[in-house]
Amino acid sequence: MVIFMLGEEELIKLFPEHKDSVQASGIDLKLDKVFKQVGDGSLIDNEKNLPRLEEVDCVDGVYTLKAKSSYSVTIMGKINIPVGYSMLYLPRSTLLRSFISVHTAVGDPGFFGTLQFLIVNNGDFDYKIKKGERIVQAVVFKVIGSGEYNGSYQEKGD
Repeated sequence: MVIFMLGEEELIKLFPEHKDSVQASGIDLKLDKVFKQVGDGSLIDNEKNLPRLEEVDCVDGVYTLKAKSSYSVTIMGKINIPVGYSMLYLPRSTLLRSFISVHTAVGDPGFFGTLQFLIVNNGDFDYKIKKGERIVQAVVFKVIGSGEYNGSYQEKGD
């Protein structure tokens, strides 16, 4: 089996709305909002009870990620993955070099909506990050014989 990752030309064709964020082998996704957990959650018998979130203060366009703390973050804009393609989201190396990890999932064929990831400051010191900074690169793959995402996080198109 041969796996092909899509390059710049194909990415611009498939994702024209993200043309300015396309790199040689992926699409840079930018930080929108940062949230902290303020309530419990659960996953029992496939019933999702997501924790309550509260947006972290953004001072002059900058968020402060406290040391040894985790946050839920959203990405600017919506993602619309065409049927027949899938996305893997990988953290930008600058964050990893700064003790910041980004935990992601797979973007399924046909998904449309707002992406939400977990970001963790693993360091011993606070870390400042500006709204709009690139935090993840979306790498796109062709999927042979794919179905279409029809899960609970699907949003309706505009």
